[in-house]
Amino acid sequence: MSRIGKKPVTVPDGVEVTLNGQNVVAKGPKGELSVTLSDKVSVEKDDTGITVTPVDKSIKARSFWGLSRSLVENIVVGVSSGFDRKLELQGVGYRAQVQGQTLKLALGFSHDIDFPVPEGIKVECPSQTEIVISGMDKQKVGQVASEIRAYRPPEPYKGKGVRYEGEYVFRKEGKKK
Repeated sequence: MSRIGKKPVTVPDGVEVTLNGQNVVAKGPKGELSVTLSDKVSVEKDDTGITVTPVDKSIKARSFWGLSRSLVENIVVGVSSGFDRKLELQGVGYRAQVQGQTLKLALGFSHDIDFPVPEGIKVECPSQTEIVISGMDKQKVGQVASEIRAYRPPEPYKGKGVRYEGEYVFRKEGKKK
């Protein structure tokens, strides 16, 4: 039994969810998102919220159960409040700034990196060493954060690089004489 799949998705005020077969569309203050679910699960809308149930007791249906419920919850939360991901830059001379729809990163290379911000994503730099990525699509926000982090992942000796907020970096001791 899926512990995630059993819980109904609550729909907050101001969000309208419509079901069209296996297609779930959510409209809210931030915009509109839709997801098409597998035919191994069925979706119903009632007073408590949106309920996802497997069609039969097969392993495939049960494995799509929790996934489908999470996808529905992600679009409902996305159109109501949105998602954000914070990155920290650690290292001497490492800094970031936003110029229009481009994120300029100075990460110790001989040149600055110009990262074009995709549509539907908002990038802010409250300080030179912080990056806040926000948007209503959870997958897109995580993908952009991952691409930015991939330019200079944190290294284990000095801890320099781009890391997620609160990420623990295992530090190594280094060479001894």
